[in-house]
Amino acid sequence: MQLARVVGTVVATQKSQRLDGLKLLILQPMGLDGKVGSSYVVAADAVGAGPGEVVLYATGSSARQTEATKDRPADAVIMAIVDTVEINDTVLYEKADEA
Repeated sequence: MQLARVVGTVVATQKSQRLDGLKLLILQPMGLDGKVGSSYVVAADAVGAGPGEVVLYATGSSARQTEATKDRPADAVIMAIVDTVEINDTVLYEKADEA
């Protein structure tokens, strides 16, 4: 699993029927310091994430292990919305701080 920030959406009116009902979001992977990288990932949303939220996502065969993506052609899936990141009693990210 990796941390990322939701930075956009993808709309595709013509797509495989296996993707029907999946919301596709654009993620920018980020480090524990909160800095986002320069790359992007398109991921299926299994948890109802929204713009600006920090999420956990998985790629590869693990992306097909959620109820929303089981047996679907997904290579990345958002599986959690992050509330807090803490290491050694130091809070690195708190969702409430962004409100």
